[in-house]
Amino acid sequence: MKDNKDIPVEFSHFGFKYTAQQDPTLYDIDLCVRKGEKILIAGPSGCGKSTVVSCINGLIPFSYKGEMSGSLKVAGKETSGLGLFEISQTVGTVLQDTDAQFVGMTVAEDIAFALENSCVIQDEMKKKVLHIAGLVNVQDHLHFAPGELSGGQKQRVSVAGVMVDDVDVLLFDEPLANLDPATGREAIELIDELQKKTGAAVIIVEHRLEDVLWRHVDRVVLMSRGRIISDTDADTLLCSDLLLKAGVREPLYVRALKFAGVSLTPEKKPADHELGCLDENDRELVRKWFCSVKNEAPPKRTKPLLEVKDLVFSYEKRNKRALDGISVTINEGEMTAIVGTNGAGKSTFSKVVCGFETGQSGALSFDGRDLSALSMKERAEHIGYVMQDPNHMISQTMIFDEVALGLRNRGAGEEEIKKRVEDVLKVCGLYRMRNWPISALSYGQKKRVTIAAILVLKPKMLILDEPTAGQDYRHYTEIMEFLTDLRSQGITIIMITHDMHLMIEYAERAIVFSDGRIIADDDPAAVITDRDIIKTASLRETSLYRLSESCGIDDGTAFVRRFIACEKEERRSDDKPL
Repeated sequence: MKDNKDIPVEFSHFGFKYTAQQDPTLYDIDLCVRKGEKILIAGPSGCGKSTVVSCINGLIPFSYKGEMSGSLKVAGKETSGLGLFEISQTVGTVLQDTDAQFVGMTVAEDIAFALENSCVIQDEMKKKVLHIAGLVNVQDHLHFAPGELSGGQKQRVSVAGVMVDDVDVLLFDEPLANLDPATGREAIELIDELQKKTGAAVIIVEHRLEDVLWRHVDRVVLMSRGRIISDTDADTLLCSDLLLKAGVREPLYVRALKFAGVSLTPEKKPADHELGCLDENDRELVRKWFCSVKNEAPPKRTKPLLEVKDLVFSYEKRNKRALDGISVTINEGEMTAIVGTNGAGKSTFSKVVCGFETGQSGALSFDGRDLSALSMKERAEHIGYVMQDPNHMISQTMIFDEVALGLRNRGAGEEEIKKRVEDVLKVCGLYRMRNWPISALSYGQKKRVTIAAILVLKPKMLILDEPTAGQDYRHYTEIMEFLTDLRSQGITIIMITHDMHLMIEYAERAIVFSDGRIIADDDPAAVITDRDIIKTASLRETSLYRLSESCGIDDGTAFVRRFIACEKEERRSDDKPL
């Protein structure tokens, strides 16, 4: 007989269909999670990952209604016979949005919340809180308000809040989504450390496969269209083509090895980021590939569009400058990435440029005009700002009305509105959906609607905050290729991002912020291979650089550039008609 403690979660021929949907979301799921295992669940958007999470932590059927079939046991008992509180005693969930998980006024109160609900006596409660705070290294922040913490510290507090119940399963729902690269790496290290200290089962649901594999995982469960299509170790999975077929990005170094013609086998341990198992023949293949690929010369752009000089800005009630003497010029037609740690000043810079905030000193000009003389509404006709979450920008029910809203607010005639909206919907690939309700769209399609609502005003520049956040590889590629097409039509693109893959693959220039200053403005490949910049700005060294070092290639920057050129050539080949 199976020990309930050894197998805290077990699916057997499990299926689920939401009440509001015609077809099931999950089909015939067989999944056994053993205590002490660390499992990554990966797959494209809509594959059923989130539904599996909701089944494990009890949100299905208590919050989301539907029809279940087969068996799902938590702690050896069918979840259909358990209450949400009973499930929470076995499964602790750390949400993607840590701010949504805080309930206490201080870190100590937040960690103690579950203990208070269980009426634990105060002395015992204090000991428990101190012990758990020590495990996640927030013992020096117990009197801080959650809002005073960094992104990484917030995540540690969220983890502590679920650990006080001595759960057998720690469930992390996209833990890297809102973290800068360095903090994301710390989060993976924290999860690994906790798994070893507690012996709990750890389940990570995440798009960013390469980042999760920074530390060992026992199994990768790959999902597609509501089914588990692979449940194996990471080394075996990386040697197959299943990730690409499922629409999940392979680690960049694995992609480079395949470009070079290296034959990957599980024995070579491709999931090990140190790449210690490559033999000399493999390294020689990589060196030959490196020598065979030609660099693409970046286009020269010399006509200034946005010019910023000595910009200074501080928020009220904060002594520190959010922007401290920023000077930069963005040229017409560029696709630029703005990167750096959380709180470095990236979003503040874009807000000042768009007029949401007013700089205390410095000069801003756009296309030769003084921006300080323009209102926020007037600036919006030249500079479009697209927020990270499209749901925060959408206010209308129908697609056509959402895209037309800006023109209607400016008093344009309906005939002109119809022509301009239909033209921009064609550009954005949304014309056939022009009479659809926005509620019928996917997240990526909604993102396109928000971009269309800006483009209809004919701006010369688009600023996008995390344009690919929460997107699987297919939707990520669709959005970025769409933005590349817009750039080819003369629109200047600025992307604020934590995604180093996006930066090196699509941007022709990277501007690095740190503590309110610009510390680098260079080719993305040069930025991501400069260890001083990486450390100062909380970025992350690319695995391509580590691969080049492993193969004895001295110029890591050139190696990254040639990988990018190879990726672009492959995308162009994929786009050619058969």
